[in-house]
Amino acid sequence: MRLSRIAAAAVAALAISAGAAVAQASFTDAQLASYAAARTKVGAIAQTVQGQPTAEQQKQMSDAVTASGLTIEQFNAIANAASADPVLKARVAVAGATPSAAGSVGASVTDEELGKFAATMAKLRTIVPAGSTPNDAQKAEMNAAVQASGLSVERFNAIAVAISQDAHLRARVQLADAKRTAGS
Repeated sequence: MRLSRIAAAAVAALAISAGAAVAQASFTDAQLASYAAARTKVGAIAQTVQGQPTAEQQKQMSDAVTASGLTIEQFNAIANAASADPVLKARVAVAGATPSAAGSVGASVTDEELGKFAATMAKLRTIVPAGSTPNDAQKAEMNAAVQASGLSVERFNAIAVAISQDAHLRARVQLADAKRTAGS
């Protein structure tokens, strides 16, 4: 993802070490929301950098981080941990996405439904390779997989359609999938 690479470059430009291993670190949702907001601001500044950042650009990036309520060390710790942990990376995406609109499909999807949807999507990807058009046998197998998921076909389809329009729901599905893949 472009923003992640920009944020990583900006963190390096700040020339501050994150210190000890942080992959095991635990971060609150509030810290992740602050990180996501700061990363967006740092990324916007980093896009203006040509070559090495100037002292003023470094100060702007540092100020963006501290204005979010995080220290540079906390920002770096989250950045490093998220780059090594797909679940944490997905949690950052959820924290940084605008919440689903009240009354929308995205707002009504439960965590249980997300887990079922993510698992079913993984199964569907094994039935039909990306970019392929399913044949009749594959369509039947896909339909059976959805029905076996515990979600109705209508609910599954409603979630699938909503994902394309709802960044928060999309991030929540990615988090459910990351947790499923990690086995947690």
